[in-house]
Amino acid sequence: MDNKIKRDLVLTCLLFILLMLGTWLAQLYLNSYLVRILNTACIYVVVAVGYNLINGITGQFSLGPNGFMAMGGYTVAILMLPLAQKEQVYFIEPLIYPFSAFTFPSYLFGLALFLGGVVAALAALLIGFPTLRLRGDYLAIATFGFGEIILVFANNLIPLTNGALGIKGIPGYTNLWWTVGLAFLTVFLVKSLVNSSFGRAFKAIRENEVAAEAMGINLFRHKLLAFVISGFCAGVGGGLFVTLIGTVSPSLFTFTMTFNLLIIIVLGGLGSITGSTITAVIFAFLQEILREVEAPHTIGSWSLPGIPGMRMVVFSALLVVLMIFYRRGLFGNKELSWQLVIDWVSRSKNGKA
Repeated sequence: MDNKIKRDLVLTCLLFILLMLGTWLAQLYLNSYLVRILNTACIYVVVAVGYNLINGITGQFSLGPNGFMAMGGYTVAILMLPLAQKEQVYFIEPLIYPFSAFTFPSYLFGLALFLGGVVAALAALLIGFPTLRLRGDYLAIATFGFGEIILVFANNLIPLTNGALGIKGIPGYTNLWWTVGLAFLTVFLVKSLVNSSFGRAFKAIRENEVAAEAMGINLFRHKLLAFVISGFCAGVGGGLFVTLIGTVSPSLFTFTMTFNLLIIIVLGGLGSITGSTITAVIFAFLQEILREVEAPHTIGSWSLPGIPGMRMVVFSALLVVLMIFYRRGLFGNKELSWQLVIDWVSRSKNGKA
């Protein structure tokens, strides 16, 4: 291991320690509203970074993260819901066996998240196996259809999902320790993957599939790997999300969720993990700030009614403006690195000197 790698590893460990310290302080001093926004922001980071791996870094247009999030969310909800609550929730039709006979204790929450990610990854494997052998926009069509199919199943598989009523009373195990830790882990692992030979192959596929194949890159295997990892991240994010809000229903994971994630990765820059991370946090806070746009207002003698959905109009307008004037997003495909930070600090010191 050379000195540069050792230095980066030490700095990454120090950053993790600082994040954990910040998490501890946030849990102590921030109100529950701000903590909830931070939790939502970190969940967006987990899903958006994984989503950018397939859409931005590998260049394959997927429209199915809402379906993968739904699968992970329902998996975690069913596993973590207490037995007494299962009897109350599933009053139309009882929950199917064996899920009706057991529940995971709180200390197995991490295992439940992992299983939610695995279920979503297996779904990604099943969808990606036939579609990723094709070229063009077939993946977008297939994944969009997959997301809609999952919602239909969620509405009709009442013995498993409780239908349109959804599952309520899910224990709130999601907290900043989980969300910040998993966001950091996701960014670290995906960034490490992108910086490896696999990452270089992903980028080669994005730039030119014919040239990448001529260089000996197995297109199908690399596309499938990126797609499965993206699905796993979405499944984990879905599990975190449902245990944050305490409920899951088909209306929670509509195509609007995919649209939100598209806004995040496009605004941040397709192919930029840094851009997805920063934009995910900004997006979570803007979602709350822009609630004022949907609220009724009185200006003098004028009374303006609230218009639900205006937040998405604002986000869509931002997306259009950015695509016109800055098509590559805020970061393009650039990444922050420790070397850039060190160079910036050195230039700052020299400038002051």
